[in-house]
Amino acid sequence: MAAPPSTSGAPITSKRELIEYLEVGCKTETEWRIGTEHEKFVFQKDTYFPAPYEGSWGIRALLEGLQRFDWEPILEDGNPIALRHQNGCSITLEPGGQVELAGAPLENIHQTCSEVHSHLNQVKEIASELGVGLIGIGFNPKWERTDIPWMPKGRYKIMRDYMPKVGSLGLDMMLRTSTVQVNLDFKSEIDMVKKFRTSLALQPIATAMFADSPFHEGRSTDFISYRSHIWEDTDPDRCGILPFVFEDGMGFERYVDYVLDVPMYFVYRDGNYLNAAGQSFRKFLDGKLSVLPGEIPTIGDWIDHLTTVFPEVRLKRFIEMRGADGGPWRRLCALPALWTGLLYDQVSLDAAWDLVKDWTPEEHKYLRAEVPKYALKTTFRNGKVQDVAREVLEIASAGLRRRNRLDSVGADETGFLGALFEIVESGQTAGEEKLHKFKTVWNGNIDQVFEEYAY
Repeated sequence: MAAPPSTSGAPITSKRELIEYLEVGCKTETEWRIGTEHEKFVFQKDTYFPAPYEGSWGIRALLEGLQRFDWEPILEDGNPIALRHQNGCSITLEPGGQVELAGAPLENIHQTCSEVHSHLNQVKEIASELGVGLIGIGFNPKWERTDIPWMPKGRYKIMRDYMPKVGSLGLDMMLRTSTVQVNLDFKSEIDMVKKFRTSLALQPIATAMFADSPFHEGRSTDFISYRSHIWEDTDPDRCGILPFVFEDGMGFERYVDYVLDVPMYFVYRDGNYLNAAGQSFRKFLDGKLSVLPGEIPTIGDWIDHLTTVFPEVRLKRFIEMRGADGGPWRRLCALPALWTGLLYDQVSLDAAWDLVKDWTPEEHKYLRAEVPKYALKTTFRNGKVQDVAREVLEIASAGLRRRNRLDSVGADETGFLGALFEIVESGQTAGEEKLHKFKTVWNGNIDQVFEEYAY
């Protein structure tokens, strides 16, 4: 999630300005970039307990240690709650202390993987000195919600109070989930719509391939991706598949109308978060927000509000793919490779859209509900999700070959899909692999997750 925002710009005078803000995201193909974000849990090596904010092995110490690598701190009430780097990256904190790298906009997956590798090396160096470890997995496998410390960010306090009013698992989403996502560009409104529809339809397929959160408080669950299931009962106003995306009339304005109808969380003024939870941004546009009576929002307020919607695919001035569980290094590189291969080559985009364009709203809903439980083994039409995933990977791989972005030894980007091909061909996800070990060689000891799968 974002670092503290800054109120910016003149008051908004019309809805058209909100639409124009998104339209500015249209870029020529030569300007298209790849931005990868990934989270990981921080735990004490001796006890596996989640790291607090304060203390000798806490998150604050980790952020302060990373500053030796030329990271600049971002403060809130005197607390470092994020870091930024001149290379365009930032490090932010999720509510339960999950450490996230928000990568720079890069030209190819080779650069993305170099960025991931450099970041993990830096974090592991500091973590080793503090006696903590890091793990990529979709849901905290061991600890109860009450065991997780809250990070000192003002927006999280507002969300913490609001979440239980609209769903039963919102606090789990905040405190105990971890993800990897990729942000990609579009060249026009038509291009955005096609990419949005294609990626939204295929998001459950990505969820299946990346499913890696089968545990809850030390026990196995009925889900391969418990993280994905949690989003089903977080907040129906701001999560889910968004059926309107597939309807006639989808475009920037239609998405703006959707976001305007999502209840607000906060307004940021003079270094403080004002609680506007449940209130209407439309009323804010009319100067009728109760916490700021008579005041009209700025474009900065709109930017903040855009970050408070959580559908499976999210539109800003780029498109965010949000359906994957966090995981190890290889899968952190595989996700941007998957979506880049599908969306940044026109032949592949056309093929991917042809694959999903006749899927019905009922099928979208079915996949969203069933994939968290069964992953690749989910039955679909005349086969399984595994069959669809295999076809999706072939389309993505062909797209990466046509992109022909080579590294220093002449290799293209297709190698980064290797981890996904292994999963799909075997039919066994990372979550199922862990479940098997849990029930056999681990003898039900969840601590072995931290021992075997930490970075």
